[in-house]
Amino acid sequence: MRNAFLMGAFELRSGIPGGVPVRSTGPDVVRAMSTGQFLDFIGISLDPKKAAALRTTINLITPDNGEKFGIEVSNATLTNIQGFLVPKPDLTITVNRADLNQVMMGAATFETLVAAGKAKFEGDTRGFDQLRTSLFGFTPDFEILPGTAPQAPSKPLKPFEVGDSLDKD
Repeated sequence: MRNAFLMGAFELRSGIPGGVPVRSTGPDVVRAMSTGQFLDFIGISLDPKKAAALRTTINLITPDNGEKFGIEVSNATLTNIQGFLVPKPDLTITVNRADLNQVMMGAATFETLVAAGKAKFEGDTRGFDQLRTSLFGFTPDFEILPGTAPQAPSKPLKPFEVGDSLDKD
């Protein structure tokens, strides 16, 4: 509570600190993040208004580290259970965790991984595509108190990306 108060007071006096935001999600951090933490990040990146009608189940399998996750999206909420697979999922995604790291850093997309044979999608991808369009990117320069945001916020992250944008465009 004290830190939030102090940051708010600082913003009111000086505005949001300028410069390049601290890079807290570089390659080392992404590699250290568990797959469950990544899925939780996707869950908090879900725009509830866009995902209100979305209902899908997905199995995520990462064979290089032996992880399996059952994922359900319903009621504008993404939940996941490690070590569990949905019996009849809408979609099953098989991708090595090492390749998933590239998506998390923004260095690759699922489409490029599928084209390279590094990821496999089995089933109906419509729910996955809706999930992707229901995400919003966070910027690290958000305001603590209303009225202190800069005029030009930093570029939002790409869907499924937790790291800094690598601007491959």
